[in-house]
Amino acid sequence: MSLIKDKYEAVIGLEVHAQLKTNTKAYSNDENVYGAKTNSKTSVITQGHPGTLPVSNEKVIEYAVKLGIAVNAKIREKNEYARKNYFYADLPKGYQITQDKTPICNGGFIEISDDNDNIKQINITRIHMEEDAGKSIHDLDPFNSLVDLNRAGVPLLEIVSEPEIRSSNEAYQYLTEIRKLVRYLDICDGNMEEGSLRCDANVSVRIKGEEKFGTKVEVKNMNSIRNVKNAIDFEINRQIDVLENGKKVVHETRGFNAATGNTLSQRHKEEANDYRYFPEPDLQPVIISQKYIDDIKDSLPPLPKELLEKFTSEFKLSNYDAKIIIEDRNTAIFYTQLCKHTKNYKAAANFMNGAIKSYLNENATSIKEFSISPKNIAELIALIDLNKVSNSVATGKIFPLLIDSNLSAEQIAINNNWLQESDTETLTNLINQVIEKYPNKVDEYRAGKKGLMGLFIGEVMKLSKGKADPKLTNELIRKKLD
Repeated sequence: MSLIKDKYEAVIGLEVHAQLKTNTKAYSNDENVYGAKTNSKTSVITQGHPGTLPVSNEKVIEYAVKLGIAVNAKIREKNEYARKNYFYADLPKGYQITQDKTPICNGGFIEISDDNDNIKQINITRIHMEEDAGKSIHDLDPFNSLVDLNRAGVPLLEIVSEPEIRSSNEAYQYLTEIRKLVRYLDICDGNMEEGSLRCDANVSVRIKGEEKFGTKVEVKNMNSIRNVKNAIDFEINRQIDVLENGKKVVHETRGFNAATGNTLSQRHKEEANDYRYFPEPDLQPVIISQKYIDDIKDSLPPLPKELLEKFTSEFKLSNYDAKIIIEDRNTAIFYTQLCKHTKNYKAAANFMNGAIKSYLNENATSIKEFSISPKNIAELIALIDLNKVSNSVATGKIFPLLIDSNLSAEQIAINNNWLQESDTETLTNLINQVIEKYPNKVDEYRAGKKGLMGLFIGEVMKLSKGKADPKLTNELIRKKLD
C-alpha cells in the first residue's frame, strides 16, 4: 500500500470557524455564553422577527482586525455585509449575516514545519465575519430532533486556507497554530470540544506531478485537532483506494466518526450550493481607517513567533524548551515575568517545563490559578545557584511546600534544616571519617576503580544527613584521593 500511496499527493484546504469571546452576539445584545439553559439566550432580533433590526458588534470588527494583523493579512477599508440564504431548522431567520465579496481580511499566512521539518507558509485566502447558526440535537429524543437557539447569532471568524496543505500532519500543525494564535490574541478560547473552534477539511488526491486538482470531498464533524488528523488520513487512503479500483471519487460532504475512525457520506454535491448571496439591507458598510488598524496593532501582545525568537536568541533556550513554553499564552507570560527576577533562564525553563508543569497536570489546573509567584520561583532558583540547596531538595521538598505557604523558599529551607553544608572544614572532617572507614575502597579507587566515587559521596551525604553540597563534596574527595 505504501508504494501505491507514494504515487499520490494530497491537496488539503481547511476552513476554520472561530467563535469570538464577545459579551454579546454579533448583531444583537443577546448574551454570548456557553452552557446556558436551552433557548434562554435568544431574542426576536436573533430570530429575525418582522420589525427588528440588527446592529454590528464593534468587538467583532476589532477581533477580526487583530487576527488579520497577526497573520499579516490586508485589512479591507470598506466592509459590506451579505445574506447567505438557506433553510435549516436551527437557522431561525432562514439566512446568515456574513461577508461574501468583501471579506474583512485577504491574504496572510501561517507558518508550520512541513513533513521534512522545513519552514512552510500556508497562505490564507480570506478571513470574514459571520454569525453562527443554532444547534440541532439528535440524541435526546428517540423520535425528534431538538433545536437550541442559544448559539444562533454568536459571532464567528471564518479562516479559509489556500489548498496548500499536503498531509494530515501539516493540517494538524496549521490548526494548532491557529488555535494558539486566537488564544494569544484572547479573541477565542479555542475549545474544539465545546465547538468554539470548528474545522472543515476539503480533501482531494492526485498523481504526483499533476497540476489539476482531484475531486474534492468536504469532511465535517471533527471535535479535536487529533480527529482532524485522523479524518484526513482516513479520507486520503479511501480516495486512493477508490482511484486504484478504477472508480471515481464523488464530490460530497462526509462526516467523521471518531469511534470507528471512518468518514461517512452525508450528502452529495452535484453542483455548487446556491446560497443566493445578496447585500444585507439592514446593515450599513463598516469603514476601517488606517489609524484604527495602527492603534490595534500597537495594543497587540507579543505573539508566539516573536516570543520564540526572543526565548531562543535573547534567553538562549533550545528550540524544544521555547516551543513548550509558548504553547500556552499564560505560561509564556509567567515565564517572561519569572525572567525579570532571574538571569538563569535555562533553570527557569526547567522549572516551567518540569516541576510547575507536572504540578499543574497532576492537579488539573492552569498557570492562572498557580499560587506561587514568579518572584518566589526565582528565589528558589537562586538558592540552587548559590549552592544553598540541591536541585532535588528544591524541586522535591521546598517547591511543594511553597504551594500553600507564605514563607520564602529560603525560610522553608532554614525551618526544615535543608540548607546545604558548604563549609570546607566541616566537609573535610566528614570525608576523613569516610576514608578511615573504607581503607580498602580507597586503595581500589587509587588503583583505577573510579566508580567508587559514588560510594564515598553517598557516605558523606549520610553523615551530613543529606546536607552536604554534592559538587563541593565531589571536588574535595577527588583532591583528597588523587
